[in-house]
Amino acid sequence: MRVTATTQAPRETSADTVVVGVFEGEDVAHDVQDGLLQGLIESGEARRGFRKLAVAHAEGKRWIVLGLGERERFDAERARVAAATAHGRARELGTETLCWEVPHHVGDAVVGGLVEGTVLAAYRFTRFKSDGNDDDGAIGELLVSAHHDVAAPVERARVLAEAANRARDLQNTPSNHMTPAKLAERAEQIAATSDRLTATVEGRAQIAARGMGAFSAVAQGSDTEPALIVLTYRGAGGTAFAPALGLVGKAVTFDTGGISIKPSAKMHEMKFDMSGGAAVLEAMAAIAALELPLDVVAVVGATENMPSGHAMKPGDIVTAMNGTTIEINNTDAEGRLVLADCLAHAVDLGAERIVDVATLTGAIVVALGTTYSGLVSNDDAWAAEVQAAGEATGELAWRLPLHEEYADLVKGRYADLTNAVEGRKAGSITAAEFLKRFVGDRPWAHLDIAGTGNDTGKAYAPKGGSGVPVRLLVTLAERVAASA
Repeated sequence: MRVTATTQAPRETSADTVVVGVFEGEDVAHDVQDGLLQGLIESGEARRGFRKLAVAHAEGKRWIVLGLGERERFDAERARVAAATAHGRARELGTETLCWEVPHHVGDAVVGGLVEGTVLAAYRFTRFKSDGNDDDGAIGELLVSAHHDVAAPVERARVLAEAANRARDLQNTPSNHMTPAKLAERAEQIAATSDRLTATVEGRAQIAARGMGAFSAVAQGSDTEPALIVLTYRGAGGTAFAPALGLVGKAVTFDTGGISIKPSAKMHEMKFDMSGGAAVLEAMAAIAALELPLDVVAVVGATENMPSGHAMKPGDIVTAMNGTTIEINNTDAEGRLVLADCLAHAVDLGAERIVDVATLTGAIVVALGTTYSGLVSNDDAWAAEVQAAGEATGELAWRLPLHEEYADLVKGRYADLTNAVEGRKAGSITAAEFLKRFVGDRPWAHLDIAGTGNDTGKAYAPKGGSGVPVRLLVTLAERVAASA
């Protein structure tokens, strides 16, 4: 979908369909001939309540009158939902070019929300449809009409939404096609888009040579070659690379659970276990596209978790990159093993502040559903920054506590740590407590997206991969750059 800002009035644009939003207690700002749109409201056919809509025809265009609800409640997230609602109706109507008339007296965040909601709602995954890859009925262009120049927020929103949609492509691709090698190939494609980006990919032998015994243990069960992917972005302009931000992603391209094998029901959804890595890669692409003025390092651990004659076994003890020994008491708690070594590697690469992203625990789905990602952090200020980025993007994060008693739970009997706490106590928190041992004194935040990574039910990402938290990570990078 092409996205363009314009100061032309909607009736003057090439759009065949125009969306006009109306707040509670307000009237149509710019009506068409004979006051048709206002007449729809007064007749009750169109209503000002949030997401209520009606369609009219005038001046050679379709006009969608969309209720925006109370003005004081209309924030960027409600703009996304409203835009997704309008997109759905416009698509049904056969729209080719859609124009949003930006409501008067709203800020750039709302303008961006209208773009993000439209572009995200337009997403379809059709690669494996036998009738071709084309998205029949897709709206080809979005115009954003305002009295003043809104090109900057429109362009930023386009970059963020398209990055999220690319992450959704990676998520939705089945694991026989989305292997660790394919993720590595995508990282190299991203690096080729900017001379500020560099990608390096290491395989099984190099991972082992780095002393990444935890990552290697997960990978050893599969004949498919794992990949340690590092993307660096040099945006700060200095001669030396000094990553103000480190992004770490879990990318288990298929998770059977290993020898601690999962139940067959819904195991096909385990292709989504690489969602954290997908989000990190596409966030880096967006950071580069926006040319943000900071250095960033991204580390993604990509592997399958498979049962085999050479798979890790419950009771095995491995040594992570930082020297920590780990009892593997459940081979289905593999994500934290991959992340442990990737976090330690990000520290070695100089990351000043770190966020890791993973579909880590089923427990977080029980606790928070699909509304919030779980957030655990060792630093209050850094946690607040991550939460603020989530609020701004609608990719919400709810902070869970750390405590000495949780730390005691992850202590091993025969090694420093265990990867599976007995009694299933505080599953999401103890998983994060495990990860905390690999970041040293760096401010660190962990995002568990097992509930928000796919099938969220949101108006703009109801089914399949959601692209969470690409937009959060980019917004966080902007905040870090602004504070430098």
